[in-house]
Amino acid sequence: MKYNHKKIEKKWKEKWGKDKLYQVDLGEAKKPFYNLMMFPYPSAEGLHVGNMYAFVHSDTYGRFMRLKGYDVFEPIGLDGFGIHSENYAIKIGEHIKDVSIRTEKNFYNQLKMIGNAYDWSRTVETYKPEYYKWTQWLFLKMYEKGLAYRKEAPVNWCPGCKTVLSDEQVVDERCERCGTKVEQRQMEQWFFKITDYAEKLLGNLETIDWSEDVKLVQKNWIGRSEGVTIKFPIKNSDKILEVFTTRPDTLDGCTFMVVSPGHEFADKNLTAINPFNKKEIPILTDEYVLGDYGTGAIMAVPSHDERDMEFAKKNNLPIVDTELKEDMIDWLIEKGVGKKVVRYKLRDWCISRQRYWGPPIPMIECEKCKWVPVPEKDLPVLLPEIDDFLPDGSGKGPLNKVGEFVNTVCPKCGGPAKRETDVSDPFVDSCWYFMRYLCTEFEDKALDKKRLKKWMPVDMYVGGKEHSVLHLLYSRFVTMVMHELGYVPEEEPFKQFRAHGLLIKGGAKISKSKGNIVNPDDYIEKFGADTVRMYLMFLGDMRQGGDWIDEGIMGIYRFLNKIWKLNSKVQNTNSKQITNSKLEKILHKTIKKVTEDLENLKFNTAISQLMILANEMEKEKELLKIDYCKLIIVLAPFAPFITEELWEKLGNKDSVHNQEWPAYDPKKIKEEKFQLVVQINGKVRDTILAEIGRSEKEAIEIALQSKKIQKFLEGKQIKKTIFIKDKILNLVV
Repeated sequence: MKYNHKKIEKKWKEKWGKDKLYQVDLGEAKKPFYNLMMFPYPSAEGLHVGNMYAFVHSDTYGRFMRLKGYDVFEPIGLDGFGIHSENYAIKIGEHIKDVSIRTEKNFYNQLKMIGNAYDWSRTVETYKPEYYKWTQWLFLKMYEKGLAYRKEAPVNWCPGCKTVLSDEQVVDERCERCGTKVEQRQMEQWFFKITDYAEKLLGNLETIDWSEDVKLVQKNWIGRSEGVTIKFPIKNSDKILEVFTTRPDTLDGCTFMVVSPGHEFADKNLTAINPFNKKEIPILTDEYVLGDYGTGAIMAVPSHDERDMEFAKKNNLPIVDTELKEDMIDWLIEKGVGKKVVRYKLRDWCISRQRYWGPPIPMIECEKCKWVPVPEKDLPVLLPEIDDFLPDGSGKGPLNKVGEFVNTVCPKCGGPAKRETDVSDPFVDSCWYFMRYLCTEFEDKALDKKRLKKWMPVDMYVGGKEHSVLHLLYSRFVTMVMHELGYVPEEEPFKQFRAHGLLIKGGAKISKSKGNIVNPDDYIEKFGADTVRMYLMFLGDMRQGGDWIDEGIMGIYRFLNKIWKLNSKVQNTNSKQITNSKLEKILHKTIKKVTEDLENLKFNTAISQLMILANEMEKEKELLKIDYCKLIIVLAPFAPFITEELWEKLGNKDSVHNQEWPAYDPKKIKEEKFQLVVQINGKVRDTILAEIGRSEKEAIEIALQSKKIQKFLEGKQIKKTIFIKDKILNLVV
């Protein structure tokens, strides 16, 4: 019977769903393991093969842990709110709500097609009221704790997306979503006080098991620096201009001051006094000084700073050399004009968005009571359905045009009031979704403390490093807050995080703009999901990424057909007799290597070893059922459909995915020979194949028979030998 992937995959998708194979009883699980892939967002028509690349690696690891005896919870959902989805809807001229309905159906069909072991009973979609009700609840908890506040500040405005962006959404002064150059605007916005957690966010990086490059990006973004604040007296005034600097030793080179546009001394034509040399220096205003970093003012030392130098040249300001003074901090403190402080580059998270597609921020403005939170009993604040959802760039969101939404009553005094018309940043939706997955059946609360204590933190999290200072940083911050409120057992959300590499085609990132999109549906139709899954994992190390080459997929397809044909060689017996010692050794070597490779997320080399075993089995006239069953179980995490079908054909009743991962016997993979490294005075002079277990005396005898060794020993006497059994012999002459 020929390997018919279409028939097999359809059969098992239906049966897995009917049997609820991958649903876990979260309350009763004895050995919980939370396996998670980063929240996907349906910004276009569906998944491309680059998205699938990360999903299948994560799923294979989860299936492996299931076979190791864990109760694996692997949920899925859609991060559908936000600019990415809304911009796509605007582009194609369709209402965002209609787009979301269509793309949700398509995404879920594709995700089922690739055979991942998702628990489909616990999906969450950020744009549904039953989810964003609790996103709004999260905002209220932040507000109650003093971590959500509103203020006027210079913010990042994207003219393309017509909304405010957080610092983390600006890359090289451009919007990370549309690429438009970002402008600075002075606006009142809502912020989360992430800076209160800067030290903890930084310190915990030393203890969490995450990809090192991601930890480094976060460390640099938080940007801890030790320095001093220096007081500059204002001429003819009792006022002081205070600045923060990490280089007080350059104070004598300070020839002018610069303040941010929002600073109290901005555009006042003031003069300051340099406290070191008593020289009068002008106070100027410019946008290159940020109002929310340090004190919003700098001491400009053009001889030591490029931006100061550029500004000085442009404005014909003096530039003088400075001599380094190692004891300046002590001098400043002694004179009472300076003190040691710690500052951070990290700024508070601006969460206001002047768009439509997001959860309304649950706040009400009353003329009498000022800003008042929406009572928890009144959640969710529903997003009204409107036809004209396009942003207009006025600084107000589209909800501002909906009178019946805006006009309300104050929850505190009962007087007339207006709702906040901004929606929250989509990263607020995704910074806690992994907690909600565990609590979807609870309609009266966002989080169940007992459930989270059992399952959090996430055991293995796989995702893109591009979210290092977006989703990953925000999730850490929010988890810390939830921990302090008593909901989460630990203050870090993810026990392990591994960043996956980038899938490319033709040397470029897979994207519509590059014209190199690979639709996985076409390849699944032709070759099957198992083939596509395994090819994606075979391309290279998961953390490095890989290059999709159409012709390469045939090698995996032939491999799976080989596995299928091996079934015809299986003897219908459970005899423990092994066909031959060589096959026995390779079988146990394969179990060992695949086990270790999966533990270290080295999927490509695990597949290579499975190919070696399949080739060896192909040489046999007959295979014992017990041997072939072990191959099928070890292959199951990579190719779930074909292994399930073969497992059934072997006469087994229960699913292959419910079996026990086979153990290898160390005695059966023990090598009979080894390479004896022979050194003379510590330098390698020969390597000789020798039988394992040789004594020192025997090793010397073997070495002395080597012509290379004889040449180096000619006319010399061995004074001492250093011997490490089955490894090295060092002759000292």
